[in-house]
Amino acid sequence: MPGRNEQEGVPEDLKGATLPRHLAVIPDGNGRWARQRGLPRIAGHRAGIESVRDTVRACGEMGIDVLTIYAFSIENWQRPRREISALLGLLREQIRSELKELQKNQVQLRTIGRIDDLPGPVRDELIRAIKETSGNTGLKLRLALSYGGRSEIVDGVRSVARRIKTGELSLDALDEESFRNYLYDPEIPDPDLLIRTSGELRISNFLLWQLAYTEIWVTDVMWPDFRREHLYEAVREFGRRERRYGRVE
Repeated sequence: MPGRNEQEGVPEDLKGATLPRHLAVIPDGNGRWARQRGLPRIAGHRAGIESVRDTVRACGEMGIDVLTIYAFSIENWQRPRREISALLGLLREQIRSELKELQKNQVQLRTIGRIDDLPGPVRDELIRAIKETSGNTGLKLRLALSYGGRSEIVDGVRSVARRIKTGELSLDALDEESFRNYLYDPEIPDPDLLIRTSGELRISNFLLWQLAYTEIWVTDVMWPDFRREHLYEAVREFGRRERRYGRVE
């Protein structure tokens, strides 16, 4: 997983192009990909690992600062217990196996979500990898785990309420900018581009606060088939868009 600013292999038209500083991804379609091939759902999740790997590599090579992947939502806890166990086991396995590559290429691993909900062995592996990569200076790879956009806002409101109750914060001092400090990872800028695979036209409770002015790109390609050429296509489209943030041209 190459680090930032290693543009070997990047298409010439994307070198020096307008890139998203922060790319967010909803990797959808693993289950359908497996079903179409007569395979168990976990086979789709396992096939999607290579898509994650290639996307991380390509983002590092292009010089994108932050990549946030919606890895496991709060709603995913409603899936069959066997699938949840397999998913989290796969997550633990991959964190362990990819750690050397993350270190080698200066990728910094971070998370957002209710991490305490994860089983102890998965959480411990995750925390270890976060600590070991905390000093890396390349791509910031954020995994959204046990994450929900509404839950993030509710958790932020609870933190604000506690500080107001103790007198540490004045209600009149609260505005959009200061509320941001109570989100899960406030120092990370809002996503510039959101990619969703498998053709679904919804944001599925992902980064509800942060996606206010994010450009959205949807592809019919299912996540296990998503590769860097699709990422390049999305980034090219992003570069052609005019971002006005409510202003006139």
